[in-house]
Amino acid sequence: MSGPTSDFLRQAHERGYIHQVTDTEALDAKLRAGVVSGYIGFDCTADSLHVGHLVSIMLLRLMQRTGHKPVALMGGGTTKIGDPSFRDEARPLLDDAAIERNKAGIRRVFDAFLRFGDGPGDAIMLDNAAWLDELRYIPFLRDVGRHFSVNRMLTMDSVKLRLDREQNLSFLEFNYMLLQSYDFAAMRRAYGVTLQMGGSDQWGNIVMGVELCRRMDGAEAFGITTPLLTTASGIKMGKTAAGAVWLNAERVSPYDYWQFWRNTEDADVGRFLALFTDLPMDEVRRLGALAGAEVNEAKKVLATEACALLHGRAAAERAAETARLAFEQGEAAASLPSITASLPAGLLDLLLAADFVKSKGEARRLVAQSGIRLNDAAVTDPALEVTPADLRDGAAKLSLGRKRHVLVRAG
Repeated sequence: MSGPTSDFLRQAHERGYIHQVTDTEALDAKLRAGVVSGYIGFDCTADSLHVGHLVSIMLLRLMQRTGHKPVALMGGGTTKIGDPSFRDEARPLLDDAAIERNKAGIRRVFDAFLRFGDGPGDAIMLDNAAWLDELRYIPFLRDVGRHFSVNRMLTMDSVKLRLDREQNLSFLEFNYMLLQSYDFAAMRRAYGVTLQMGGSDQWGNIVMGVELCRRMDGAEAFGITTPLLTTASGIKMGKTAAGAVWLNAERVSPYDYWQFWRNTEDADVGRFLALFTDLPMDEVRRLGALAGAEVNEAKKVLATEACALLHGRAAAERAAETARLAFEQGEAAASLPSITASLPAGLLDLLLAADFVKSKGEARRLVAQSGIRLNDAAVTDPALEVTPADLRDGAAKLSLGRKRHVLVRAG
């Protein structure tokens, strides 16, 4: 086929959300025929999601914008096991109270991006603990386990990579893909969900779920994965020298969130405008084509639009204005003192070199008190290293509080 014609798949391809689809032509026809319910699962391992989850959230948002029904599945049940996909060791096991606290924090993120309700295109939020906690082990093995080949499960990357490195994979974790597949079958039966989406690392689990729906019920089901997202310099999206970029305001303020997007690398601006804003693609292409000093204007648009989606338009405009005033009223970058360092370099060493502190112990205390900023973003990890990827126009800005700044240049 020349390309998908349903609004959802066409826009998802155009904006860069699609990596793999189990059956593009059949899914495209189903999307054209009526409202499709599609879900993405989120385990409750922290009380907030971070920027690395944004592609998935924006894909659910696009489903809703194109007239379909997004389902946000909270992993209240699967969090008790932990997804082993591409991890070197098992996740720490959380108790029920911690899982509930985390779920409440995550819900606030979704309220910013999706419209929840009872209408055909309204989003719903489910918790897989509702059906997983009630499973009886022997019936589950007979009804679901018989459809899985251990030989095939051992070839899945999420399992194979751990075994190849001779790292422990518990029987508890090995069960994860069965439960994720069962989630799909359970939601298809109870809520008519026929599409599962997730990151590219979930392809094997998603295919298993599609096949389980067919084997158990003879039902049609589909899967989509999004690409693994890295910055132009090769850093995994959502990971920065200052730590994870969380989506809840109590973890990362609207101003710091705005600054994160403002500091986007030049080569990523057009791609990120397509992925992380609702701007029309004609405007995305126009902004993405800007070069030289003009690209900074595109970065400000990206920062304001991305911040507005999460924190609201008023908060985004306040952050943009605060940044403008800080630039106009502060010292010009060229006049800031600078130090030269061989990069990558440890943060604590740079703070000593900049004469911000007299000891590494003092530096650690300042980091713990949110007193240190890198490129205007608060630093949370005293062990971080400043790398060439942190340079903006040849330098990284290291700040102590709001008044002391130094530029770190590679030498």
